[in-house]
Amino acid sequence: MGKDTATAAFAACGYTLPLTRTYIMGILNVTPDSFSDGGRYLDPAAALARAQEMEREGADILDIGAQSTRPGYTPVPQEEEWARLEAVLPAILEKARVPVSIDTFYPWVAQKALALGAHIINDVSGFPDEMMEAVAGTGCGCVVMCPTGSVPDIFAHVKGFFLERLDAAGRFGIAKERLCLDPGIGFGKTMEENLALIAQVGRTSLPGCAYLMAASRKRVTGYPCGSPPFEERLPATLAAHTTALLGGAGLLRVHDVAPAVQAARMADCLRRAGAAAPAPC
Repeated sequence: MGKDTATAAFAACGYTLPLTRTYIMGILNVTPDSFSDGGRYLDPAAALARAQEMEREGADILDIGAQSTRPGYTPVPQEEEWARLEAVLPAILEKARVPVSIDTFYPWVAQKALALGAHIINDVSGFPDEMMEAVAGTGCGCVVMCPTGSVPDIFAHVKGFFLERLDAAGRFGIAKERLCLDPGIGFGKTMEENLALIAQVGRTSLPGCAYLMAASRKRVTGYPCGSPPFEERLPATLAAHTTALLGGAGLLRVHDVAPAVQAARMADCLRRAGAAAPAPC
């Protein structure tokens, strides 16, 4: 990862992430009610300490969210979301040595965060035209998540959504190198659809676009294992993310950074070894 190199695959406000290895996006929720870690990092000092800890553990990106999007959530107004972000963001941006992503579906919040120096906008509502217009001229990375499902053909649905958003990005002058696609595990999809999307990344990815898998501690990782508590779903999360990585995902959004980094580095090595192996006689 570096700045201003010519081989960018995912570009974000001067940072470039060549898709030659897997990148780990560490989750930092500054919310009172997120499904897994709500309330732990509301205090600005605690948030900064956690951001720095994730960097030390090997996080390539810090993803900061100030609004829970757990199942059944009630949206908070954009002013409240921004107040939570504004309390922690300046200190994190001052200290961070990696790109900082903002998890928001409010164009106004996105603009304010980017003006402070954030690098990526991660929009779980699917990056509609209003968001694309708000960030078009900023150079930020854009994580485009498919928020819907429960359809006859989940692969055609998600890929069609991505193609439509790629076309929209072009109309707003947003290059495909700025896009990172997220199939939206846990958002409007059946358990079978979630499992299929994790297992078959290649059926929804697009050439030239980064691809993010974000299954960390979600219900899909508990379902095959007797639904243990959120904090006990690390092994299942690692299995899901490693499968997605070997299938073509280049970024993983995680709660548990250090184990995710180890698993990704090993999987990357195995993928390279497999690609280099001679064909059997």
